[in-house]
Amino acid sequence: MNENRVLELPTSAIWLNAAPVSLQDMRGRPLVLAFVNGASVWCMQRLAEVKRWQARNPGRVQLLVVQVPRFEFEREPQHALKLLRRQGVSAPIVLDAQWDAWRRFEVQSWPTLLLIDAFGQETERLVGATGDLERALNTLCEGVSRPLDDDGNREINAEPRLPLLFPAGLVATADRLYVADTGHHRILECTHAGRVLRQFGLGSADLINGGLGEAAFNRPQGLALVREILYVADTGNHALRSINLISGQVDTLCGNGRAGDPRAGVLAQPWDSPLNHPAAVAVADNQIHIAMAGDNHIWSYDLGSRELRWRAGAGAVEVRDGSGHLAAFAQPSSLVAVQQTLYVCDSLGSAIRSVQLRGDLVQTLVGQGPWESGNVDGPRLRARLQYPLALAMGPDSPLLWIADAGNGSLRTLRLGGGDLSTVNLPRRLHGPAALAVAAGAIWIAEADAHAVLRFDPLSGELSEVPIDG
Repeated sequence: MNENRVLELPTSAIWLNAAPVSLQDMRGRPLVLAFVNGASVWCMQRLAEVKRWQARNPGRVQLLVVQVPRFEFEREPQHALKLLRRQGVSAPIVLDAQWDAWRRFEVQSWPTLLLIDAFGQETERLVGATGDLERALNTLCEGVSRPLDDDGNREINAEPRLPLLFPAGLVATADRLYVADTGHHRILECTHAGRVLRQFGLGSADLINGGLGEAAFNRPQGLALVREILYVADTGNHALRSINLISGQVDTLCGNGRAGDPRAGVLAQPWDSPLNHPAAVAVADNQIHIAMAGDNHIWSYDLGSRELRWRAGAGAVEVRDGSGHLAAFAQPSSLVAVQQTLYVCDSLGSAIRSVQLRGDLVQTLVGQGPWESGNVDGPRLRARLQYPLALAMGPDSPLLWIADAGNGSLRTLRLGGGDLSTVNLPRRLHGPAALAVAAGAIWIAEADAHAVLRFDPLSGELSEVPIDG
């Protein structure tokens, strides 16, 4: 690294949500130039750390996000912008669609934070999700007075104000819909017609237990319903929560509000173990199985003994089969439990996996690896997905429904050796992030359009559920 070099972003860089400025124009206040990938949980957690530091130190540091695509769909400006906004990113974003800025600044991996002082010179870079960010930012700001204007380059064309904001979790019953309204930090109970009956969570990002008027969530995603209890992957709080649908009481089962390495064993108190970006939950045999996207593991929480157990996954971002801890996942994002099998949607691996709950054997049904994505139907060895985010399965058919987010499509995989197929929809889906099957319909959380859809597989009709809350 040359601390004296002064570089500019290439002319190919596309500004997504702010007026274009040069790095020269941003001098006078320290800058964090963050090279990230919007599909990566590790990158989003690093940006969240910077955002928390900025909240404690307003106006001290500018943040400019450089989105470098992993998947083909991320090269499209609107898709890239939605992907980052879905994670709560509001800082100015530049799309480096051809990796020109990546090469110019000699970046080697995601995430990489370049710390640039008020004179426009790089002083340090933090590579990966480790490194003392607090110390580095404090050092960067030494001797720099706080500017009068704390707003910096403001975001333009913000998301519209709608009843839902990037919904990313769904459960459907014979007469109810439960929607994780992720961007609004709440869970909604609705009729199939979209009328909101109850709201769980105040709508502010916080970790608070209590009744209807007290509890709070932080970017909840995956949901699972067992009788009168709704289990919630409270992703932003790195916690496992439960909602008693009879009383409305919200409780924390596991997690302390901060990302960390989970601790296997019996938990005397919920906060005795952190979690790391729980994205999805599924329940089988009185155990809650958790897709932990932040550490690429599958964990289980026993509802009787309160034991937290590491079931499968080595931690590396890979698509590798094997038994238990020898296998590897690439950011698991959705789960379906069927008898003694757990089906896993591996988003960065563009793969569908299975875990045999007796023995924890992991096998790949579709997918070849983190850099092998596409849009191909047919036999499993040839079929390709692109950044799938959700799975669902009905009670009457061995058909796995797949939200293929990168391709904007709904796919199916017939279990027992069947082919991967694309469902014929009237239009492309915009960021499908959750699925549910009930009442003869497929329910789709269309995150990027801030909507819930109903698809009738018999008639082929696709309609929006008019959520009124």
